Amino acid sequence: MRRRAPEFRRPARRRLSDWIWWLLGIFVVAGLGLFVVHHHQQERFGPPIRDKGPVTEDTPHGSLNVTLELLSSTSFARQLADQMTLAKAYVVIAKEHSNLQLAWELSSQIRNCQRLLSQAAVRGKPVTQEEAHSIVSRLAQLIYNAQDSHYDISTAITTLKNHAVALEDRANAATAQSAAFGQLAAEAMPKSLHCLNIKLTEEWFGDPILRKLGDEHRNSPRLVDNNLYHFCIFSDNVLATSVVVNSTVSNAEHPQQLVFHVVTDEVNYRSMLTWFLRNDFKGCTIEVRRIEEFSWLNASYSPLVKQLLEGRAQAYYFTDGSVDQNGETNFRNAKFASLLNHLRFYIPQIYPLLEKVVLLDDDVVVQKDLTPLFSVELHGNVIGAVETCLEAFHRFYKYLNFSNPLMSSKFDPQACGWAFGMNIFDLIAWKKANVTALYHYWQEQNADRMLWKTGTLPPGLLAFYGLMEPLDRRWHVLGLGYDLDIDDRLIESAAVVHYSGNLKPWLKLAISRYQHLWNRYVNSTHPYIKECNTH
Repeated sequence: MRRRAPEFRRPARRRLSDWIWWLLGIFVVAGLGLFVVHHHQQERFGPPIRDKGPVTEDTPHGSLNVTLELLSSTSFARQLADQMTLAKAYVVIAKEHSNLQLAWELSSQIRNCQRLLSQAAVRGKPVTQEEAHSIVSRLAQLIYNAQDSHYDISTAITTLKNHAVALEDRANAATAQSAAFGQLAAEAMPKSLHCLNIKLTEEWFGDPILRKLGDEHRNSPRLVDNNLYHFCIFSDNVLATSVVVNSTVSNAEHPQQLVFHVVTDEVNYRSMLTWFLRNDFKGCTIEVRRIEEFSWLNASYSPLVKQLLEGRAQAYYFTDGSVDQNGETNFRNAKFASLLNHLRFYIPQIYPLLEKVVLLDDDVVVQKDLTPLFSVELHGNVIGAVETCLEAFHRFYKYLNFSNPLMSSKFDPQACGWAFGMNIFDLIAWKKANVTALYHYWQEQNADRMLWKTGTLPPGLLAFYGLMEPLDRRWHVLGLGYDLDIDDRLIESAAVVHYSGNLKPWLKLAISRYQHLWNRYVNSTHPYIKECNTH
């Protein structure tokens, strides 16, 4: 077979060059090197292999128990702590005697003691004699100097006792002063209410039509109609009386059937009458009278009037206060002796033609319709009231002096007390029981104020004893003038809430939590209210 010419032959396969083999060798060697290095790093940073043998740890703090060291009677730490305590007492005494240099030196050594004890606790080793010697010696010298200056324990006790007595005297004086200021704030008429009275009185004298309207309202037949619902309010506060009336008619289903009998004094009569003539209260009838019209209420008829005309009673009720036999200061509210406050015992005499009346104090707010109260069965009793003896201090012995044999022989000291402020009266039963005569009797017995001090509730408990019908608690909730923790659910369910106490809602010291209940019935749009800033 003939071979092809060289130019027509396929090129022969060449073997790989030597340099390629060298290159492959280098890559292999590098790979092995990287593998070795990687394996070494894993061994270096991997989890340590624990030695199975026992391990001894260095715990420098475990060798010293600081508490035991301070309790040990032989340790230098205990000696330092005792001297430091004594030195602190002498620092106080030295300052009391104006020895500031000694006080400063003692304080400096006290800081050195504290520093040394802290260092011993940190390093875990007890305080040595060499470390404590200089501080103990210096403190001992300073304490000796203090004792040499008569700064001994008896002096310290006497000084502290004098300070305690002085502080107690200051506290008692502050308490008495606080009570006096609180009583003054409760009794005084706010500037805003005085402004309102002045503006209403000016309007009365400037408008003859008002005087004519006032005379016409006095002769309305609705005032003696027993088919209507009658309420009486005895007050010298125009704004408070307005809130009582407004809240009552606002929650009544038929306000046109309500009749309000307001009695005030000569000073506030014109302003009170002007307010109720100028403002509409949903068609209800409002009568305003003054206590000076009741000519029968004189010293020959009323023991209270007779007592108030005496000099002793005037000094008792209308002075700032006196010190009783126990050394305590008594602050009395002159309102307790006000005839307006005692008119509640003369309701049948004031309204002889009425059969049933609801008494409302001027510091209440009505939240529900009160007309169903006239249908409550009193079972022949004279007064319907909410009992207040859920707490022990609201029983008879709280209000009356049972050390007097007249009290202890006729009444039970544990008898349940009840509340004035929202009461229903059966005036027919009242006349039959002659309650006003009972009230007069007890006022005469208390001429020397040995049965009770002040107020209308004590004589009320006596005059209506055995003649009171308990009402459901929800009719009348008290305490909004002193109690900060009345349950909101109880307030919401109440027909009447009563701001009994000194923190009245028209005062700046009122409890803010309850004030909105009263403010919602203030006619804040009235120009006089705005000008006098009463709201």
